Order: sequence, then C-alpha cells, then structure tokens
Amino acid sequence: MMKMQRCVVTLLVALCVVEFGFASSPNTVPAFLWSPHLQVGNGELDQAVNYEVMSAKDLVGSVFTHGGWSNFLCSEKKVEQPVDVALVFIGRELLSSDVSSKRNSDLSLVNTLSSLFTASNFSLAFPYISAPEEERMENLLLSGLKQACPHNVGVSNIVFSDSCFVEDGTIQKLSDLQSFKDHLLARRETRKEGETDLVVLCSEGSESSGRSHSERESISELVSSVEKSGSKYAALYVSDPYWYTSYKTLQRFLAESATGNSSSVGVSTTCDELCKFKSSLLEGILVGIVFLLILISGLCCMAGIDTPTRFETPQDS
Repeated sequence: MMKMQRCVVTLLVALCVVEFGFASSPNTVPAFLWSPHLQVGNGELDQAVNYEVMSAKDLVGSVFTHGGWSNFLCSEKKVEQPVDVALVFIGRELLSSDVSSKRNSDLSLVNTLSSLFTASNFSLAFPYISAPEEERMENLLLSGLKQACPHNVGVSNIVFSDSCFVEDGTIQKLSDLQSFKDHLLARRETRKEGETDLVVLCSEGSESSGRSHSERESISELVSSVEKSGSKYAALYVSDPYWYTSYKTLQRFLAESATGNSSSVGVSTTCDELCKFKSSLLEGILVGIVFLLILISGLCCMAGIDTPTRFETPQDS
C-alpha cells in the first residue's frame, strides 16, 4: 500500500514539474543596436553581446544608457558626434530561436541584420529579450525617452508608421516606406545642425493584406536611403511578435463571428499557418504527456515489485 502511495505522489510531482516547465519558459526575442558613425574613445570597433535575459523595459533603458542614445536624444547631453537620425525597426516575426538555429525564420532578414551589425563601428546585441506583455514596444520606447530625458527631449522630429500602435495622438504618422524616404530627404534639407530625428517603423507582419514590404526589404531600403543622403544614423531592431499575433487572431475571430451572424454560408473553416502550428503544438504536448504517464507508471510498478531475496529449504516430512 505504501509503495502505491509513493507511486501516486511521484506521478503527481512529475506532472507538476512538466506543467511548470511549459509555463516558465516563455519565448524570447532578439534585439540589435548598431551605428557606423558612433565610435568609442580610442576609435576602435566596439561590438558586444549581452546574453542576459532582460525585460523589454530594461532593453529600452540599456539603449539609452549603454547604447548612448541619451547623448544625442536629450538636449542637455549633446555630444561632439551628433547623430542626425535614430532609426527604430520593430519586427513582428523573429524569435531568439530563429536567430540561433536559423530554422522557421527569414534567413535573409537574419543575414541582413548580421551584416549591418558586424560592419558597424559600434554595435550591441541582446539575444534574449522577454517580449512585453502589458505594453507595446512602441509605447515603451516613448516612455523610456521621457525617462532618459527628464528635463528636455532633444528630438526635433518624431515620426511613426501607421502600423505602430502608439497612445500619443499628436505624433506624426507615415503610411508606407516611400513616405519615409521622402520624409528623410525633406528633413535632410530642413534639419538644423546638431538636431536629431526619431524614426520608428513597425512591420505589418506576413499576414497583412495587400502589397507590403518584408522586414528585410524595409530595413535595407531605409538604411540605404539614409546612407545615400549623407546623414549619420544609429539604428535599433527589436522583435515584438506577440501583440501582433494576438491582434490578428482576435481580428480573424471577430470577422468570422460577424460572418456567421449574418449568414452561415461562406464562413471560412480553413486552418491557416497559425492554426496548424497551434494544433501541432497541442497534439505534441498531449502525446508527450501520455507517454510520460506510461513511463512513470511502469517505473513505479517495477519499483513496487517486492520479491524475497532467499527461499527457505523445505523441511523433510
């Protein structure tokens, strides 16, 4: 009886450990910070990788402190090497596992970021960033800017793309990549010496409707446009896929519900890539739990077998 009780307790503990392991291992996203114009004191290349798992809020703080963005985005901290444009790319698809294993990801995007990172005089990489759960990356960037520059923000012009979800309604927004190119060209003519512009481009994701540029194309074309204009720049790329995925899932659910309420004909019952991924993941977890139960039960039963170590010799009658 005691053997059976220990077997049940062992089984429950094992299930709790498995369940806790799934819950406490959230996906992380990468971030890359680079600039071909910023230099350290001795003029040598400064390239580093921070392997610490940090929150998105801590990442923003590191960009302004260790990345030196507060030196040219805050009016009271202007340095001798000003940056004309601070570029921020917020992706929607790249995960840390995609960069390390190079599977299930856009290899061209990874290669583009790698080439920009290694070719710059100053670069920082953050491979493991916990994606924000309560606030979007765009809003964290704006709040981090206000905290880093408490007295006066030295940014002369701030623009976001329409795909960014910012709470400040006074910020100028641009519709497409060509609008950003035209804006950068116009600001090149009107920007005063020592001023810095903040340009934030949010990816629309692979599920966006209509013709849209990929993340690699947007980064390459925008960086190329800045370099051709002769402007000095510093760039940040960070991935924030979870808010985008949740928003698209909710949007698809509401669209299907509205279609079902109006007419039952024509309701989409197909399973897209996101649906297939979730179903495969759930199926794998269920199968793994079943096999784990079988294994633990077998081990407990084998451990419960209690055979005598020796046998008494029969007495002669």
